[in-house]
Amino acid sequence: MQSLALIENWPVPTAAAAVVRADGTVLGTHGPTAHRFPLASVTKPLAAYAVLVAYEEGAIELDEPAGPEGSTVRHLLAHTSGLAFDEHRTTSEPGTRRLYSNAGFEVLGDHIEKATDIPFAEYLRQAVLEPLGMSATTLDGSPAKDGVSTVDDLVRFAAELQAPRLLDPRTVAQAMTVQYPGTKGVLPGYGHQNPNDWGLGFEIRDHKSPHWTGSASSPLTFGHFGQSGTFLWVDPAAGVACVALADRAFGPWAAEAWPPFTDAVLSEL
Repeated sequence: MQSLALIENWPVPTAAAAVVRADGTVLGTHGPTAHRFPLASVTKPLAAYAVLVAYEEGAIELDEPAGPEGSTVRHLLAHTSGLAFDEHRTTSEPGTRRLYSNAGFEVLGDHIEKATDIPFAEYLRQAVLEPLGMSATTLDGSPAKDGVSTVDDLVRFAAELQAPRLLDPRTVAQAMTVQYPGTKGVLPGYGHQNPNDWGLGFEIRDHKSPHWTGSASSPLTFGHFGQSGTFLWVDPAAGVACVALADRAFGPWAAEAWPPFTDAVLSEL
């Protein structure tokens, strides 16, 4: 796909990208797809998937208490627990505001660890990474932001999101469905959004503006971006997913480069 070559114009030291269909067919790649990049918050979808495996295995329930008083596993996954961004303190009542929270995912990791008696990084490896053949991916700290992976590995995960093998498709459909509809909040890097739609660990594009995906992206598009210059989106309407990893912190360059890149990918399809 010629559109992927646009990453060569990004002001970054290293970048790699790929587009994959639900059946795992890779439509194109560009750059060093085996290079390991820090994922930053693209770690969260991987962590969320492990949480959903724990749910299907019966280790936890989505609506059981977890985190602050009145909060549940579902609240934590949907960034509505009331926990602050990077601190383990409560700033609002659960379910009332979309407060994007690294702390919430750290609480989730601890919750799964206690429920399964397995360290969360190991649980993630056994539940998600190993079955999908993601041998170059590791979690070396916080389940919110300390994953390291490659485009080659994330292509496998992106195919799984489109045609689940590890989870019941109904569980994945729930993860991509807006939780606590109508909730306002700030999308990091893009300001206040009303509503700020989110599923279970996945951000849902809906009609957000501004946004890191493209103007041609369908409202059903879901995924995540990371402060390390990384993103993964799935557009069910287009029937494809795209992974792009870079090694320069998110900033104005990314806000300018990513949407036209996504539109170019979609138009080439």
